[in-house]
Amino acid sequence: MGPNPLLGVLFHWIGGLASASFYVPYKGVKRWSWEIYWLTGGVFSWLLAPWFFAAMQTEDLLGVLSRTPTATLLWPVFFGLLWGFGGLGYGLVMRYLGLSLGMAVVLGLCTVFGTLIPPIFQGDFQEKLLDTPSGNIILLGLVMTLAGIGVVAMAGARKDAALSPEQKAAAVAEFDFRKGIVVAIFAGIMSACFAFGLAAGEPIKPLSAAAGTGPLWTGLPVLCLVMFGGLVTNALWCAFLILRNRSAGEWRGGGKGAGAPLLRNYLLCAVAGTAWYFQFFFYTMGESQMGRFGFSSWTLHMASIIIFGTLWGFAFREWKDAHPRVRAMVWGGVALLVLATVVIGYGNLLGA
Repeated sequence: MGPNPLLGVLFHWIGGLASASFYVPYKGVKRWSWEIYWLTGGVFSWLLAPWFFAAMQTEDLLGVLSRTPTATLLWPVFFGLLWGFGGLGYGLVMRYLGLSLGMAVVLGLCTVFGTLIPPIFQGDFQEKLLDTPSGNIILLGLVMTLAGIGVVAMAGARKDAALSPEQKAAAVAEFDFRKGIVVAIFAGIMSACFAFGLAAGEPIKPLSAAAGTGPLWTGLPVLCLVMFGGLVTNALWCAFLILRNRSAGEWRGGGKGAGAPLLRNYLLCAVAGTAWYFQFFFYTMGESQMGRFGFSSWTLHMASIIIFGTLWGFAFREWKDAHPRVRAMVWGGVALLVLATVVIGYGNLLGA
C-alpha cells in the first residue's frame, strides 16, 4: 500500500492535539515543585512510553537496534540531548507566557529550523522544494504556516500590551513577557533538534521493515533513541534543582509537598507524560504516509500543535480580557494554519 498524505495529515492533527494537551494535566498537580512533576511525567514521556509502544509494535526491537551501526544509534541520542534543552525551556515558557502565546513563539522558530535544515543538510532542498510543482505547493504551505504563526504571536503581543499586571497574573499566574520571550527563542531553536534526530535515525527504518514491522511503526525505535537523549538532559537539570531546593521529599508527601494528593499527582503526571509521547507516536505514523516529502511532516506537526494549543488557551480563558479585534486576529491565524496543513497535504498528494 502506497503513502496516503491526507491520512498523514490526520495523524499529524492527532499528534498536535496530544502535544497541545499534555500540559493540561500538570495544572491539576498540587503542592509539587516544578522539577518534581516535570521529571515524574518525563519518565513516562522519555522512557516508559517509547520503549513500551516500540516493543509492542516493532518486530524484534532489540534485534533491529543490535543490527544498527553504532554511529546511527548515537546521532539520534546526541540530537535528543540537545532537544532536551528545548523541552526544558518549553516547560518554562508555558509558565511564563501561557499556552497560546508560548506555543506560537516556540513553535514558529522550531518550524523553520526543523523543516528546512534537514533537506538543506541532505543537499536535496532544491530538488524537493524548488524544482517540482508539488514541492512549490509544500513550500507555499510552509510560508502560510509561518504567516499563521506570526498572526497568532502578534495577537499575543497586542493582548499583553493591553492587559494590566493583575489581568496577566489572573490568566497566567507566573506571567513574565520578557523572560518568557527569551526562553521561548532558546527553546524554539533547540526543540528543532528533534527533527534532526529523526532524520539521523532514518537508516533504522528499513532495518525495522526488514524484520517484519508494519510501515506505520518503523519509526518507533528511533523515538526510543531520541527521547533517551532528552531524558538525560531533563533528568540532570531536574536533579540539580531537586538537590538545590531539597524537594525530593515531595515524592512521598514531605517538605513543601506535605498534604499533597500523591496518587492523584502521580496519575496526572503519568497522563501528561504519556500525552507528550503520543505526539511523536502519531508523528511517526503521519510521516510514514507523506512519501518522499516526509520532512514536511515537521511543519504539519508544528501547525497542528499551535491550532490546538490556541484552542486550549481560549478554554482556559487566557484571552478573555483581550479586545474582540485581537481575538478575531487569533482565530484568523488559526484558520490560516488549518488551511496551510491542507495545502501541504495536497502538495504531498501530488508528489506521492
